[in-house]
Amino acid sequence: MDPILAADRDELPKLLRAVQEHSADLLGRVAERPVVSTAAIPEPAELPVAGEGLRAALAEFAARWEPTLSAGAGPRYWGFVTGGVTPAALAGDWLTATWDQNSFTSLDAAGQHLERQTIAWLRTLFGLSGDHHGTFVSGATMSNTVGLAIAREWIGERRGVSPAESGAAALGPVTVLSGTAHSSVPKGLSMLGLGRRALVTVPTVPGRECVDPAALEAALREVGGPCVVVANAGTVNTADFDDLRAVAALRERYDFWLHVDAAFGAFAALSPVHAHLCDGLDLADSICVDLHKWLNVPYDSALQFTRRPDLQTAVFQNAAAYLGPLGDTPDSGHLTPENSRRLRALAAWFTLRAYGRDGHREITERCVACARLLGEAIETIPGLRLLAPVRLNVVCFTLDADPTAERLAALSERLAAEAFLTPTVLNGVPALRAAFSNWRTTEADVHRIAESLRAAHGL
Repeated sequence: MDPILAADRDELPKLLRAVQEHSADLLGRVAERPVVSTAAIPEPAELPVAGEGLRAALAEFAARWEPTLSAGAGPRYWGFVTGGVTPAALAGDWLTATWDQNSFTSLDAAGQHLERQTIAWLRTLFGLSGDHHGTFVSGATMSNTVGLAIAREWIGERRGVSPAESGAAALGPVTVLSGTAHSSVPKGLSMLGLGRRALVTVPTVPGRECVDPAALEAALREVGGPCVVVANAGTVNTADFDDLRAVAALRERYDFWLHVDAAFGAFAALSPVHAHLCDGLDLADSICVDLHKWLNVPYDSALQFTRRPDLQTAVFQNAAAYLGPLGDTPDSGHLTPENSRRLRALAAWFTLRAYGRDGHREITERCVACARLLGEAIETIPGLRLLAPVRLNVVCFTLDADPTAERLAALSERLAAEAFLTPTVLNGVPALRAAFSNWRTTEADVHRIAESLRAAHGL
């Protein structure tokens, strides 16, 4: 064994304590770090011929790379829809690496069973019935892509072909209808051989991002055959929700697969005040839920639910002599594009076990309250205006006069040390958006950014 590697093995307890102390110190100060770092990226370094061990690597990482990293785990990282990592989830992630399980086969089954238990907890959390079968994937992009792959196979079933066996060309053209599809949907359609042009945008309710059910019905009538509808439970810009029950009711007259992108919106089900937004979610044929958003587990973690695991295995089954048979309860290696993957469920299991439904409900409701507080503050700040009501956890706003992308970028840059906001465009108007999903965020953070916005309103 390499002597430096052997020395690290022998000193592992001390080394792990050093990493623990370093991490604890970093997380203890994360709220006061600049949210977006201005430090220069280090120049590339040559791969060392001889290593110096873990302590030296940790010291170099702390000196060269940590100053460049954003405070993504902190309470004012409001770009995208990004959670942090709860203490229990952090412990679960550490143990995930410690145990290093490749949990894709029942030949080594404990990880599979832990994942199924965790999925059952999450299914209950979101109010889904036992008809929905869940699988862990890396994020919303992969969850949406897997759901669309199952939908592709369903259309093949309707047309008497299997695109999983014969290729997407055998299927012929496919239409995918959506009011405000996330960018991962056309990306997934591209990967699946259906093409980005398969996505047809349906008119939304005036002034909203939710699909107009009457317009959707007209589009379904025009398609005239089996197709896919992608509904939204929480849009990126304004956290708007399609009327899921009304959309699902159209299946009484039209033949379509209903996929619901509920990447962060599914968590509205935890709040009695907002649970109605998820009404009808259980009626979907497939569902995307992203866990490294509002569940506050580390990247990368998401779920894909479907009512048709048989079609899922038709797409993703993996036949090899060293693997177990498909069976009645397929291993995860037969359910997603991945074979080898870490035990993603463990971080989710830890945070659910540690804080339960009530703890995660409190995180959800506090984030919503903070979003509303920021929305109320923006309405009082001269020079700023909301572009949409604060429906859940996203605040979309712009400059009252001359809202150019350049002026908004300047405002965002001026706030960068205090908060990270991402640019967007809503109904042709350049804007900024703040998304609240971090377990650390409190009203004090909102007041702090509101004061910074007041100070910067002259831009």
